[in-house]
Amino acid sequence: MSDTAGNVSHLEHHFSDVEQQRESAKLGVWLFLLTEILLFGGLFCFYSVYRAWNPDIFHNAHQYLNVYLGALNTIVLITSSVTMALAIRSMQLDRKRNTLILLGATLFLASMFLVIKYFEYSHKIHLGQLPGKYYTFTGVEGTNPHIFFSVYFLMTGLHGIHVMAGMGLIGWLMVKTQRNRFSSEYYTPIEMTGLYWHLVDLIWIFLFPLFYLIG
Repeated sequence: MSDTAGNVSHLEHHFSDVEQQRESAKLGVWLFLLTEILLFGGLFCFYSVYRAWNPDIFHNAHQYLNVYLGALNTIVLITSSVTMALAIRSMQLDRKRNTLILLGATLFLASMFLVIKYFEYSHKIHLGQLPGKYYTFTGVEGTNPHIFFSVYFLMTGLHGIHVMAGMGLIGWLMVKTQRNRFSSEYYTPIEMTGLYWHLVDLIWIFLFPLFYLIG
């Protein structure tokens, strides 16, 4: 788009200026994040009900989770939120190289989170803790101990899907950054992805104590 009208190439035709475009994007992302909060809020209520009905089972079963791997993943995600925030700041300062490095670090940390979760899931599947017809674990005292592991796999698995979605967005940002599509004048996609990534981090901060530290 021509600069003669005071516009820049990244300004869409249905917006009057860059600030309006940015605020509209931010509103849209916040509305989307609200639906995500409602989704996980419902699952947290689901967790609370089943834990209230089966307190002993939840207490006994959580001892079979690896709290050290859970804590490590918490540190990994918190660090990734820091690198994401720094990537936004770097683009605000027109530091393209730093932005790419920090986005790459965020992507690496997200991959590390999933690798740790893979090993954790693999061990649980090996023990027969996968819900449904695959559940064969008998190491937890009480009736229907598979309830805990069903809730665990549901909530952490859905969170893992959100992590993978975030990784796709971060990878896309790296490609666009490399192609000089962003600058200090226009970094809205990076900022909006940062908001999403912080929510992913925040959800895990709630999941970790609810499953790993309930004892």
